[in-house]
Amino acid sequence: MKNILVIGAGRSTVYLIDYLLNNAAAHQWNITVADMDLQLAKSKTGAHPNAKAISFDINNAAQREAEIKNADLVISMLPAFMHGEVAKDCVRFGKHMATASYVSDLMKELDAEAKSKDIILMNEIGLDPGIDHASALKVIDEIHHKGGKIHTFKSFCGGLVAPESNDNPWGYKFSWNPRNVILAGQGTAQFLENGKIKFIPYNRIYSQTETIEVAGHGQFDAYANRDSIGYKDIYNLSDVKTMLRGTLRMPGYCIAWNSFVKLGLTDDSWKIHGSEKMTWAQLIDAFLPEGPGNMEQRMKEFLGKDASEDVLSKLKWLGIYEATPIPLKDATPAQILQDLLEKKWLLRETDKDMIVMQHYFGYTLDGKEKAIISSLVVKGQDQIHTAMAKTVGLPLAITVKNILNGKITSSGVQIPTTKNIYEDLLTELESFDVKFEEQEISL
Repeated sequence: MKNILVIGAGRSTVYLIDYLLNNAAAHQWNITVADMDLQLAKSKTGAHPNAKAISFDINNAAQREAEIKNADLVISMLPAFMHGEVAKDCVRFGKHMATASYVSDLMKELDAEAKSKDIILMNEIGLDPGIDHASALKVIDEIHHKGGKIHTFKSFCGGLVAPESNDNPWGYKFSWNPRNVILAGQGTAQFLENGKIKFIPYNRIYSQTETIEVAGHGQFDAYANRDSIGYKDIYNLSDVKTMLRGTLRMPGYCIAWNSFVKLGLTDDSWKIHGSEKMTWAQLIDAFLPEGPGNMEQRMKEFLGKDASEDVLSKLKWLGIYEATPIPLKDATPAQILQDLLEKKWLLRETDKDMIVMQHYFGYTLDGKEKAIISSLVVKGQDQIHTAMAKTVGLPLAITVKNILNGKITSSGVQIPTTKNIYEDLLTELESFDVKFEEQEISL
């Protein structure tokens, strides 16, 4: 029997754990689901004979080490900053590890030792990062195999609300960690455009956008995300002239969100002492410059050219000018904003979310200019069985199976950019209706 330890039983684990349970008997797996909330863990394992749920404290070194020692492979579904101790223990005890998070500097430091012990530290094996890498490298490798030379690569992904559940003016509901949504885009985006390095600092991220069209699903706002240049060599695109990875939102979202960036309400670096004594109206008043008129008029003046009727109506719909008490004590502006939006952007029980991803490959083949547009759209079933959970959890689960079955023999720090990882993954994902539609264009 192989022992799999899943640390964390949050909203993104439903498909992951279900897949492991459904395959446990056939592959002789024992699965332990560990979470601080024992009842949450039990809700994921049910009465399955090959599974157990345990109460787990990641900061309890003795418990953490004991559970990792007993595992053949550890799946960490913790917040990214908490993977470190798990990864170090996995390498120390010679255990495989898988996570959907970006490769951290600490993870890179463990690469050599992991290779010496012939274990794999699989990272970036969720949706974005994850499916984006696998699906992009499939097409890149195919173009290169034909002798094509790729000069343009753009990739965008968004966790959105499905049109049938889109009943608020922002066109957005939370299907994943709300905190990550509030803090998204902070830092400076870096990418290549026509052979030149481009930077977009945070104060321009949501105003310097482009429009992406996905056939059959309309248009979306797209903004640059993180460091695209770092994937140039990883994607075997040494000669690429334009390379951009970005995030998708519904039309009008970005310029409206930029209002919060301008105001300072996405700042998580300082606390408002006595915030629990304030109302939302008082908070907005404190952030707006003084001037004539009511707060809505002052907001319009403050936003200047960005103060369209659409933006102003989105802001008003949130109730930010109302005398609603702020329930958080000594909170940061970002925490206060998150508290409000978790109420306003709640994914209700029967709501459906939607994942949209699109890659654009511009290339030259036999002296002719061509392009391939590869698009993925996945809709969730309800508040629990979301498209986000499906597209994060299934790549992890499938890859874990392939590691334990010996199909993936790589060691050290890995991401799904090689054929021995992505080929079987993408094939099996299609059986779950996670399938890309490709369109080839002659330019």
